[in-house]
Amino acid sequence: MRVGIEVGGTFTDLVAVDRGEVRVIKVPSTPRSPDIGAFNALGAAGIPAETVTDLVHGSTVATNAILERRGADIAFIATRGFRDILFMQRHDRRRIYDLHYAKPAPPVRRRDCFEVAERIGADGTVIQPLDEVEVARELLPALAAGGYRAVAICLLSAYASPAHEMRLKEMIAAALPGLTIAASHEVAPEFREFERASTTALSAYVQPVIDGYLARFEATLAEAGFRGHFSVMQSNGGRMPAAAMRRNAISALLSGPAAGVVGAIRQAARSGRGNLVTFDMGGTSTDVSLVQDGEAALAAETEVDGLPIRTPVLDIVTVGAGGGSLIWIDDGGMLRVGPRSAGAEPGPACYGRGGTQPTVTDAHVVRGTIRPDAFLGGGMSLDADAAHRAFEDVARRLGTDIRGAAAAAIRLAVANIVRAMQLVSTERGRDPRDYALLPFGGAGPLLAAEIAEELGIREILVPPNPGVISALGLLSADYVKVRGATRRLALDEGTPAVIAADCARLRAATEAEFAELGLTGPLEPSLELDMRFIGQAFEIPVTVDPGMLGGLSAADLAERFAEEHRRVYLHGGEPGRKVELVGLRFGLRRRLDALPEVRERAAELARPATAEVVTGGATVQARLADAATLGIGEVVQGPALIEGYSSTTWVPPGWSGARDAAGNMLLRKEG
Repeated sequence: MRVGIEVGGTFTDLVAVDRGEVRVIKVPSTPRSPDIGAFNALGAAGIPAETVTDLVHGSTVATNAILERRGADIAFIATRGFRDILFMQRHDRRRIYDLHYAKPAPPVRRRDCFEVAERIGADGTVIQPLDEVEVARELLPALAAGGYRAVAICLLSAYASPAHEMRLKEMIAAALPGLTIAASHEVAPEFREFERASTTALSAYVQPVIDGYLARFEATLAEAGFRGHFSVMQSNGGRMPAAAMRRNAISALLSGPAAGVVGAIRQAARSGRGNLVTFDMGGTSTDVSLVQDGEAALAAETEVDGLPIRTPVLDIVTVGAGGGSLIWIDDGGMLRVGPRSAGAEPGPACYGRGGTQPTVTDAHVVRGTIRPDAFLGGGMSLDADAAHRAFEDVARRLGTDIRGAAAAAIRLAVANIVRAMQLVSTERGRDPRDYALLPFGGAGPLLAAEIAEELGIREILVPPNPGVISALGLLSADYVKVRGATRRLALDEGTPAVIAADCARLRAATEAEFAELGLTGPLEPSLELDMRFIGQAFEIPVTVDPGMLGGLSAADLAERFAEEHRRVYLHGGEPGRKVELVGLRFGLRRRLDALPEVRERAAELARPATAEVVTGGATVQARLADAATLGIGEVVQGPALIEGYSSTTWVPPGWSGARDAAGNMLLRKEG
């Protein structure tokens, strides 16, 4: 049996596949101990651990450790003169009119930052040798006295030559065995000193947390008789065995959102759709991504709590507009949605667990798009009166009635998500009207049609069991490893050969790691080049087939870069403009077998013929349909609510929906 368990901010989702049968379950998350929620899901699904052969897990443990500042006590070591790099950061200012603005706080105190005498040039030559005598006399005793659980090493130009970092790590490990050590040449071997330092420090900060979490998880599994393979989702859209993740936890920061995109791609492919705008609206946030020809773009860098992390991640934009996002009035009297969330405890007011502030879920209950008796297929009853009471103060301050306040909150949530979609489409040189919208997460299909109308999208693809697509994505994910390297040189006829040599080196290292982890079978390579015009500050990723490097010239690479530059900026590639290579990312993928088809989970639920829904300032009678029993090709005209176990799809007036042969619900704008 293959099982995927994804821990979200509000619910923990499980998808299990056994001999062609697919089971899904949702249980409340346990934020203080996410692993408890995961095992609760196994128990609720009635799955004994000893029957599981392949378990894939995704969670927000690493991200939450950074956001909540619950990581390990760490020390930071830099080249002499660069002790303050984590505090100086970039010379930018995120809020230019905020008189009290402060840069994001790094995960280490200044008194815990140390320097060593050494210097390596940008070309990898040694300018000043590492002073090992000083390290032994001053640094090692200071680390021993500090009581640290981890140390981050980021020496100048270590991306060009890691010799000094390797020796320093060796000395620390010999003197202080058991101390977790993160070295920048292993975590982020790329140029840009601050980003590399930030990534290494955060890696050291979360590594003991993830290591402890996975150790507890593995111990509990072993006690329950589990003898299968245990993998963890990465931010790059691929999985790796838990043993590998315990050495490089920073790569699992966005495992949940990445899993959702993978699941969405696999399910959309069944209906022949490869160009998608996906959005995952869960309990805490909404994650938006763009998929081109069945592939989600990789970004070289992301941010958590304002701190840069240089690791390959799926290009996902996140906004604080989930089902549990709080609705509030700011000091200027403006309505706001998020980014604060009610989370799993106490949750929205309608959950009846002590929450009193209104949320997006409460707004849906008030306007009628969520029926209290139909939540989770009738498995969890909601308190409609509590949802109405939660909106009383907001309605009073807005000068409207409760339903008007709820409708306004929904419109604002839609606007926030639309803006995120424009970031991954319009601002990347893509027209969202050329794509299908694929919503998932428990709250996604409720807002899909309204979002599509704002963007001019005319087709929506709603997968079966949309509330657990992230868990399905865990099972759908291939084994993937992506390695980056800095390689700065002007484009000339020798450049393709240099790239090929780098790819060969990275491939050998990656293949060795796969072999060490017992991952055998065919491996598919991928390559992305970071290129820019000489004089530009930042670069553009250019995808290249590694197998074609031998037949590419410098002019071919320049033209491919110019095409990407024109697509994004509407200019570029003029004669005489010189191009340079900045870096590359090489990946290997070991594909998994295809999963069986997923169908809607049936729910035992009494359902009237219609229900009242507030839309467009009017109250309409919406048809109620059962997602599990809706036949292939059966058309549902809006207004309608198509209710499933994990989510409800809202079909507004002027839209219609029908299930296709792949099990997906296709919604189309009429006229």
